[in-house]
Amino acid sequence: MATHYLEFEKPIADLEAKIEELGLLSATSGSFEAEIEGLRKKAAQLRKKTYAELDPWKKTQVARHPQRPHFVDYLDALFTDYVELRGDRQFGDDQAILGGLARFRGQAVVVMGHEKGHDTATRLTHNFGMARPEGYRKAVRLMDMADRFGLPVLTFVDTAGAYPGLGAEERGQAEAIARSTERGLILGTPMIATVTGEGGSGGAIALAAANRVLILEHSIYSVISPEGAAGILWRDGARAKDAANAMKITGPDLLALKIVDRIVPEPVGGAHSDRDAAIAAVGDAVWDELQKLLPLSPAELRKQRSDRFYAIGRNN
Repeated sequence: MATHYLEFEKPIADLEAKIEELGLLSATSGSFEAEIEGLRKKAAQLRKKTYAELDPWKKTQVARHPQRPHFVDYLDALFTDYVELRGDRQFGDDQAILGGLARFRGQAVVVMGHEKGHDTATRLTHNFGMARPEGYRKAVRLMDMADRFGLPVLTFVDTAGAYPGLGAEERGQAEAIARSTERGLILGTPMIATVTGEGGSGGAIALAAANRVLILEHSIYSVISPEGAAGILWRDGARAKDAANAMKITGPDLLALKIVDRIVPEPVGGAHSDRDAAIAAVGDAVWDELQKLLPLSPAELRKQRSDRFYAIGRNN
């Protein structure tokens, strides 16, 4: 897959284009290894500096990067014995949310997450990760099963928001999101949610009413997209950058507000620059948090979750 560069990465792209050009010349016109190595070091330093200084709008762009690991990538790398469970037993199956039974480092779990797709065909299949009511009702069904059999629930959040189409509203989108959020809050087993990309609105929190909420370093989590906020506040979607800077949607601000509990570091250059390392870091963080929750009783888990959410937005 060809590397996709974001707008602010153009200087890095230019350097890497020169490296590629010199590499081709080396094959035909002599060695340029010294020059290539110098450019590689310069590109690495520039990437490190650039990613150390990202503002909220640039982090929003990174969170939406098309080559960022998606749910199916985490599923393939971190879980074994996965059995997908489809359908909500009321209307149909929604492929924007995938889930089922699996083993995570030997521990039986229920795992689910938003899937955006990686090309035109899969993005259409998964509706760009924007779930309809049957997706959230499937999530409720999976959480019911987890509660019945005492299985931890691991969720992966990556959605711009729930699908706002007419059909979805007719089938009770708001009610389905509310039921999924409620089911997470009263779950008697450990639940850990990880925001791996874009966590947008109720469509995200429906899978994130968890004991522990983790977020990747360059992910975002917000009540509305920056474009949507700009449209409401200024009637100008072009001011999305201003909205992003004001909304406190990045990891450090969310951690300070107690909306998330842990930031998972990403490789230099973002999760898309080293997908294997990013996925491994998420796996280690989720496993660490799960070990802390497994000894707790159902009553203790519900109380911890209740205390956690009641504390958001309140002064200590």
